[in-house]
Amino acid sequence: MALKKFPIHKFISILENEYKKWNSPVITFISIKGASPYEILISTLLSLRTKDEVTIEATKKLFSKAKTPDEMLRLDKKEIEQLIYPVGFYPTKAGRIIEISKILIEKYSGKVPDSMDDLLELPGVGRKTANLVLAEGYKIPAICVDTHVHRISNRIGYVHTKNPEQTESELRKKLPEKYWIIYNEILVAFGQTICRPISPHCSKCPVTQYCRQIGVDKKR
Repeated sequence: MALKKFPIHKFISILENEYKKWNSPVITFISIKGASPYEILISTLLSLRTKDEVTIEATKKLFSKAKTPDEMLRLDKKEIEQLIYPVGFYPTKAGRIIEISKILIEKYSGKVPDSMDDLLELPGVGRKTANLVLAEGYKIPAICVDTHVHRISNRIGYVHTKNPEQTESELRKKLPEKYWIIYNEILVAFGQTICRPISPHCSKCPVTQYCRQIGVDKKR
């Protein structure tokens, strides 16, 4: 499809009306339930390389015991491991949770920082996690680029990038800021249900008329 300019406003408007019918991303689900920036941070760390349903159960168990850095440090590493099992790399993540909690208390009076630079200094926190904390924890305009956002943004032809870091950079240049926070939320739900990595459900897609289907070899 030859489009001179991708109709991003129409694309997002349609998906914004549709995605609420689908399962929300786990971190957005948690934030809607009134999670604090600390809970968003810890939830995001637990979610890395872990299925949503596993993350949800792990966060429920963990936060039933500790919801603040102070409370978390009252638990030992073994107990945290047992609470978050079977999330991916749970022993490493338990150690990171303790490290981060100590830093937050010693350096930030127990609060999660609200700047990208400070968040990136925390152990195990990359740009994806930092952006998600800013967007979902503080409602600060930030673009969280995970595998779904990277894949779909390229598939529809809105950007032409090779990795999530490049995608974030390009989106910051061209995506209207009013969409920054919701873009991840919508595309993750879209990517989990319709625009899947392999054999996407193009026949059910509400925005197929705008998609260039770049890299799609097999569809349903």
